[in-house]
Amino acid sequence: MAALLLASAACGGGGGGGDGETRAGAVVDATEAGDPVRGGTITVALEAETSSWLPSKGTFNQPGVNVAWSLYDPLVHRTADGEIEPYLAESLEPNAELTEWTLTLRPGVLFHDGTPLDAQALKTIFDTYLTAPDSNTAASLTEITSLDVVDDLTAVYRLTRANAAFPELLVSSPGWPFSPTAAARYGDDAGANPVGTGPFRFVSWQRDSQIVLERNDDYWQDGLPYLDRIVFRPMPDEDTRLASLESGDIDVMQSLRQSTVIRARGLDGFSNYEHLGSNSGGGTFNTSRPPFDDVRVRRALAHAIDQEAVIEVLGGAGVTPPTTQFYSEDSPYYSEEVADAYPRYDPEKAQELYDDYVNDPTRSDGKPVGTPLSFTYSCPPDPSLNEVAQLVQSLYGAIGAQVRLEQVEQAAWIQKMLAKDYDVGCTRVGSDRDPYLVFDSAFTEGPLNMTAFQHPEIDAQLDVLRTTTDVEERQAAVEAIGLLLNEYVPNTFSGGTLTVMAARDEVKNIDGWTFPDGTQGNGAASSQVMWGHVWVTG
Repeated sequence: MAALLLASAACGGGGGGGDGETRAGAVVDATEAGDPVRGGTITVALEAETSSWLPSKGTFNQPGVNVAWSLYDPLVHRTADGEIEPYLAESLEPNAELTEWTLTLRPGVLFHDGTPLDAQALKTIFDTYLTAPDSNTAASLTEITSLDVVDDLTAVYRLTRANAAFPELLVSSPGWPFSPTAAARYGDDAGANPVGTGPFRFVSWQRDSQIVLERNDDYWQDGLPYLDRIVFRPMPDEDTRLASLESGDIDVMQSLRQSTVIRARGLDGFSNYEHLGSNSGGGTFNTSRPPFDDVRVRRALAHAIDQEAVIEVLGGAGVTPPTTQFYSEDSPYYSEEVADAYPRYDPEKAQELYDDYVNDPTRSDGKPVGTPLSFTYSCPPDPSLNEVAQLVQSLYGAIGAQVRLEQVEQAAWIQKMLAKDYDVGCTRVGSDRDPYLVFDSAFTEGPLNMTAFQHPEIDAQLDVLRTTTDVEERQAAVEAIGLLLNEYVPNTFSGGTLTVMAARDEVKNIDGWTFPDGTQGNGAASSQVMWGHVWVTG
């Protein structure tokens, strides 16, 4: 869920990119990897643990995806240009109406337990697991009426209505085939005994300690993987993760924190694979709760935020730019018009809007005229986010608001936002996913609409995004949504999120993976790696 739009911290990653662009001396280009080497073991420290490794049950944010793409293969994946192309699948084709999508599998692919990946396996996975009422994937698949078998290697996804964004779903967990035979055998323990088609097989899992994977010698891609074994270790503390990398206790470190990314650049003997996508730090208003149901309040608080100051607190000054919309400047969905419309830092305008609401006899919170706004600002207890919260408290206080700060553990904060049991808080905003999926989840009726904001114009533009693949029409629809969001301000932005996979120099090709036909993949976007393509030289 968190990957769709609003995760629970002010710094996070987005997909896309992966061209090996050099941002600093320690950042390497994929062409520098050299010749592949077989063998060896690496240990990778991730930001967090994942709840379950069964695709229908786990909550797969950036840390979990790294493990998942080692155990499983996505049916489709994203190229360096951001296009969705077949990976494990051989092809995926729509009908003219975009209401049926025919998927053809590659012949001879086996799950780790030796059972075949065929169309019937896909159907069993879909019917029994992905769409089960208690599945984490069920909500995203409600528009699919059935998955029907055509022959051994062909299946058809039948949709209730046109959906041009459908392939995007198969990049994420609904598109990671797992052995239905193994899942049935393990039952409730299937999430602790993952069996996929991926380059590595499951060996063992000690929750909150490590998961160990070994080479799949029967992998369907000849020559892959290169490594013998990978050990993934969850290390939530940023300082511990960085110190472990520097000491040699681990070989690779993931980070989605600006300050850690910058510190990692100073390490000798290490290479940084960085990515700046469409994800941004930001804030979210609960528009279902007074006074945030009034646009004057939301605009006042948006104009009160000094984006540059927030970015500096997060350690991204001069590195990550202020953000104005859901898509970054290198995205085809970025709009200069939307950027110009964002309510930037303007204390005078903020004060004017604040006073207009506070002195309105009909103000939505029912308080007497002149009563200062009083509300809670919630954030996970990360040190950098604590500093952000204190800065926001000061900026809001400057126009007269009385702000209480609340620290909420990440999992609890996500639940509070899902339940709309909050006032205002820090979040991750934006995604490089298809805009139909992003905006449909975020601003229509449903559990992921954490701001509770809806608008008929968004619904109209979503219909455009759903029913056409024409690039210019889709860009115009995204621009229209962006302009409306910057007018009504259900959320604010701070700065783009720089992510990193920092590795000792001997670990190669972290951002150089390719599709089976040789097409360049999207690298280490959002600090998510296709580990089957990685090797180590010593």
